[in-house]
Amino acid sequence: MADSADKRADNRIEVTIGDQTVERGPQGATHQTAKGETPTLTTQQGVPVADDQNTLKAGPRGASLMEDFHFREKIFHFDHERIPERVVHARGYAAHGFFELTDSLAEYTTASVLGKTGVQVPVFTRFSTVAGAKGSSDLARDVRGFAVKFYTEEGNWDLVGNNMPVFFIQDAMKFPDMVHAVKEEPDSGFPQAQSAHDNFWDFASLSPETVHMLMWVMSDRAIPRSFRFMEGFGVHSFRLINAEGKSTYVKFHWKPKSGLQSVVWNEALKINGADPDFHRRDLWDAIQSGDFPEWELGVQLFDDAFADSFDFDILDATKLIPEELVPVRRVGRMVLNRVVDNFFAETEQVAFCTQNVVPGIGFTNDPLLQGRNFSYLDTQTKRLGGPNFTHIPINAPKCPFHNFQQDGHMAMHNPKGRANYEPNSWGQGPRENPQRGYRHYEEALEGRKTRERGELFADHYSQARQFLMSQTSTERTHIKNAFVFELSKCQTPAIRSRVVAHLRNVDEDLAKAVAAGLRLEALPEAAPPARKPLTGLPPSDRLSILKNGPDSFAGRKIGVVVTDGTDAELLKALLEAAKAEGANVELIAPEVGGVKTTDGKLLAAGQKIVGAPSVLYDAVVLLPSADGAKRLAGEATARDFVADAYAHAKFIGYGRDAESMLAKGGITSADKDDGIISLSAAGDMKAFIQSCRALRFWARESKTHSV
Repeated sequence: MADSADKRADNRIEVTIGDQTVERGPQGATHQTAKGETPTLTTQQGVPVADDQNTLKAGPRGASLMEDFHFREKIFHFDHERIPERVVHARGYAAHGFFELTDSLAEYTTASVLGKTGVQVPVFTRFSTVAGAKGSSDLARDVRGFAVKFYTEEGNWDLVGNNMPVFFIQDAMKFPDMVHAVKEEPDSGFPQAQSAHDNFWDFASLSPETVHMLMWVMSDRAIPRSFRFMEGFGVHSFRLINAEGKSTYVKFHWKPKSGLQSVVWNEALKINGADPDFHRRDLWDAIQSGDFPEWELGVQLFDDAFADSFDFDILDATKLIPEELVPVRRVGRMVLNRVVDNFFAETEQVAFCTQNVVPGIGFTNDPLLQGRNFSYLDTQTKRLGGPNFTHIPINAPKCPFHNFQQDGHMAMHNPKGRANYEPNSWGQGPRENPQRGYRHYEEALEGRKTRERGELFADHYSQARQFLMSQTSTERTHIKNAFVFELSKCQTPAIRSRVVAHLRNVDEDLAKAVAAGLRLEALPEAAPPARKPLTGLPPSDRLSILKNGPDSFAGRKIGVVVTDGTDAELLKALLEAAKAEGANVELIAPEVGGVKTTDGKLLAAGQKIVGAPSVLYDAVVLLPSADGAKRLAGEATARDFVADAYAHAKFIGYGRDAESMLAKGGITSADKDDGIISLSAAGDMKAFIQSCRALRFWARESKTHSV
């Protein structure tokens, strides 16, 4: 990296003008600095910047101020960096559905969507990765966007969240820096859709506030098995406002009815090669087959007394509220039951804005949320060509709407008649409605204008440790391995050491294990914490994937290897057991045209063996005939099918003639465990499916991943 840095410096020419040094880059760009000094950060107008870490607020915990020209210019420029795809969340997939409230929150909010039970409200939900471009792969290690547009009778409400309850940064001022760091490096143009590179970890190692989120992104939450099997979170603290104007804090959760599930890292790498559209295809296939994904909407409700007693600031987006402290109340369900008619018209053109709320839902002074409210509208205006993006059908409200906004690029709805302003004496057009109209929560604000953060924002390690302590031993190993993998891709040793220095404030054993995996010669000193971490926070089981897995195998997929001569009775029994469980079965054969089973019937195959690696399935079954097994034994992809299923701790069922396939895949008699199940009779199939409810046979992993 030093050579590379020197080379970059050599591309610049220094010209001295008086006491100023002008650096001219290869494109003739100039930056004026005092000779011999580090350049001073300025705005685009050349105004020196005193604080590039915090937005301007009314007091340390107050609302962000529009006067902050530096933040507005910085986020404005960032929002306009990409034409035409989104800067972040570019790769997305979406579906239509409905939301139905089952438990009224009318005592807390006037929002009809949260007050009227039994009413089905149309929704459009988009899932996405954050860092990659539109053409990147689905199984990147990344945060997943989870954005829901509710078309309510009072207007559109956009709940724009992620599959993780916290974020990398605390203040929107740092959003451009964070995304620039995780995106491809600007000189080389790579890596794509990966955080495993120097720029990201350099930023993270210099920004302690990222540590909690790093634990989540290095966990299996960052490589979900499917959109259908992941949680969603609103991330920020919002407000519910009732008819009396009383405010109650709320955090929003989406809980998948099918339980949580992720893949393992080696599996993710191979899925990206076998099917880079794996998540997209999974959602499409599930809806098209009538297996409609469903989530429950949950809320954590709390008041000022709890906020004041909490160890952390509820305005800090890098913190969560454990469900053991404030239980999640499940109040509704969302079902996705219709795919889009056209990907571009709907999935690509949908515009989510965090500022889109309805009466009865309000904002807090979370400085990241306040910045998002500005940024999202600005971004959509640029990306979709102008201020009339709400005229696009997927973005238009389904309730009546009236205003005097006119003209602009691609205007579809202009005011009719003479009046295009309010008030007017012509009796034309809409008027404000004090009874039904949106009212902001009347919060008392006081404080000096300042660029600061609340005092409790300074604790960057306590909840990171709590998250780690909440994981199973298997999940902790995955987190350690992820840190080692990512940091091994960094070419600058100092960056690796800085990250380990932060990890020492989280957990000494984790720091030592990562240091050993990187072969650091010496364990670095722990990074000085801005606020002493709390080491006694109790584990929260809700933070673990494996502690919140499903209680059935419904919605999962079994890959079944068949050949000519496959036992028809065994295959029929397997298909019936899977159907009873609600699981899907795909037949994999030497030729996609199918196989003839022992009853003489020709069964079409879903996949040809060379195009259907076991990474695409949740469990596998080997039901070849003796001749078929002999034929497949010489096929490299068939050997990989077995070897990968074993290495990824999947349940493997095998028929009486499949022993040779197991052996060719490297599974000897000594390697067999309780996750490798003999299927010699039709009655064995139900027990096999019941075993698969555990999703993985994790006890095997320690034998197959020793490094």
